[in-house]
Amino acid sequence: MPTSFLEIVELPDGRIALRRAEDEESLVVLDFSEGAKAFLQGQHVEVAKAMLNVGVQMAGRLAEGNFEHDDEPHVLH
Repeated sequence: MPTSFLEIVELPDGRIALRRAEDEESLVVLDFSEGAKAFLQGQHVEVAKAMLNVGVQMAGRLAEGNFEHDDEPHVLH
């Protein structure tokens, strides 16, 4: 993937998207339920920013080969 600036935007439907600054197509979209938004007391955008930041950092590590991976299944929770 070529190097470009990424931006986090709130879409008109309330979802949070990560996309290239020069492109309208979303790379990743986060969709918080109304219950999650209520639980987060309106701070869902900040949580989305943190989630996407960690994801971008991890993708960078993967691209550089600085991430150890094993073939064991992992439980996601």
